[in-house]
Amino acid sequence: MLFNSSVFVVGFLPAFLASFALAGWRFGPRAALVVLLIASLVFYAWWTPVFLPLLVGSIVGNYALVHLMRRSRHRRPWLIAGLAANLGLLGWFKYAGLFAATGAGLLGFPPPDLGIVLPLGISFFTFQQIMFLVDSFRDETPACGFLDYACFVGFFAHLIAGPIVRPREIIPQFAHHDGQVHHDDLIAGIEIFLLGLAKKIVLADSLARFADPGFRVAAAGHQLSLVEAWVALLAYGAQIYFDFSGYSDMAIGLARMIGVRFPLNFRSPYQARDIGDFWRRWNITLSGFLRDYLYIPLGGNRHGEARRNANLMITMLLGGLWHGAAWSFLAWGGLHGLYLIIHQQWRRFGGKMPACLAQAITLLAVLLAWVPFRAESLHGSWIMLRGLTGAGGVLLPDLIVKALPFLRHLATPVAVLPYLGAARAMSVVQGAALLVLSWGIILLAPDIHTLRERGRNAALVAGFAFSVQALFFAPFARPFIYFQF
Repeated sequence: MLFNSSVFVVGFLPAFLASFALAGWRFGPRAALVVLLIASLVFYAWWTPVFLPLLVGSIVGNYALVHLMRRSRHRRPWLIAGLAANLGLLGWFKYAGLFAATGAGLLGFPPPDLGIVLPLGISFFTFQQIMFLVDSFRDETPACGFLDYACFVGFFAHLIAGPIVRPREIIPQFAHHDGQVHHDDLIAGIEIFLLGLAKKIVLADSLARFADPGFRVAAAGHQLSLVEAWVALLAYGAQIYFDFSGYSDMAIGLARMIGVRFPLNFRSPYQARDIGDFWRRWNITLSGFLRDYLYIPLGGNRHGEARRNANLMITMLLGGLWHGAAWSFLAWGGLHGLYLIIHQQWRRFGGKMPACLAQAITLLAVLLAWVPFRAESLHGSWIMLRGLTGAGGVLLPDLIVKALPFLRHLATPVAVLPYLGAARAMSVVQGAALLVLSWGIILLAPDIHTLRERGRNAALVAGFAFSVQALFFAPFARPFIYFQF
């Protein structure tokens, strides 16, 4: 059940809100939370019912373990056991296939079929419970009842793809919830949800029409021309931003509808002026998790320059691998680790440059790192990178070459760019306009929460969504990119 599907928007969500409000009004706040938990389990089971016991068992097991840890004089063994159980479960479902295939390849055997299906959202609900374990060990999370904890982990608004919310921020909200749906919260939540929905169905899904064919061609081993490669990369860079930030905004809006405040997860990240700033703006809750639960426990910057650089690289490599069981994700994390190390050295020696140049270099570095993230293999990444440098040739639509004849000396004119010709749904003019619009919003506009604070309303959002959707003929919805992680 997708947030952007009709069954969710006109079926599940109204039924949940009505049931939540009715239960809270008739039977009290705890009854409303029971409705929330049941609705969340139904939402999860809608995808793959066979994994519902895994989610329920994980919630019950972690709560029981923390309860035992709090009562024990020796907490560390319980913490270690809990971390081992959670990471072991995640490792089996997510990485066993990768390591088995890699080992078989090194020995010259075909990759084995382990028959493992990745449970939806396991990366996210595992991180939620690791935070609860560690914070409980540190006495940074107040004791809570099982219902509050189960709602914290299982709330459908963030269960599948985040944001990764802190126990001490969310559990008290459930513990003190009055069980009511308040008018102001409902309206604010609907506005935020619609803004996220517009990002997803209008922009991200339309941009995918230009990103997917290019990366698909590279994955098949075919060369891309300079323009084709850059169109695909620019489209994907914008697509993943609007897709994931749109999902996060919808999650924030859904929680707000019942009076629960989730933290902001995106803050105009492509406007960052250095790579450190980028990670303070992109997927903010994951960045905070990696910093507080991995980088700092590894030693952070407390043990000298070399140790800090090693900790940065380890953190980003593991952060990349968390996104998916493929070496290309490890390459993406490694690139960002390298970027952060270079940035630290630049700052250490007092390096400076104009702000606009710093932003351009940061954006270029981030875009190039998206290549292995999106490509289906390291070989596909190499083909895409070759295309970006022009090694695959330069092709331009005949329309552009006719308008600018001097380009005939630099490029080969074609009626339609080859990889777009097979599955193209927009003209070259529409596609260019879509990229200009998308990147104009990304680079020039404030984040949508700032727009809301300036008085924008749901009617404006809906009008924008439907007018732009009609302009670019994007009536269909796609699954969210981060659902695969």
